[in-house]
Amino acid sequence: MYRQGDILILPVPEDEVPQSVRDLPPSPRDGRGRMVLALGEATGHAHALTAPGSLLRVPDPLAPDHLHLPSGGRLVHEEHAAITLPKGWYRVIRQREYVPGAVRVVAD
Repeated sequence: MYRQGDILILPVPEDEVPQSVRDLPPSPRDGRGRMVLALGEATGHAHALTAPGSLLRVPDPLAPDHLHLPSGGRLVHEEHAAITLPKGWYRVIRQREYVPGAVRVVAD
């Protein structure tokens, strides 16, 4: 299990990744070639990877995304220590918060 700020990354055995997730198109990389797991709304800082692989975003913003790193990778953010991730599949969970009448993803 890995945590960087408001991002939680959980390893998932390959055989537990649903086919519906595998069929999703990979999220586009940003202008710097990074897979951005979360972008800070206030600062513009990003939880991002520059490794080969795919970030598969589920349409529901409260559902976890999935990340496939065939060679591993390094998760970086301007305000946190970098985290090295071994190769494999991961579930990416954004921290949520309750506001009156709703649950939303935390925005830093």
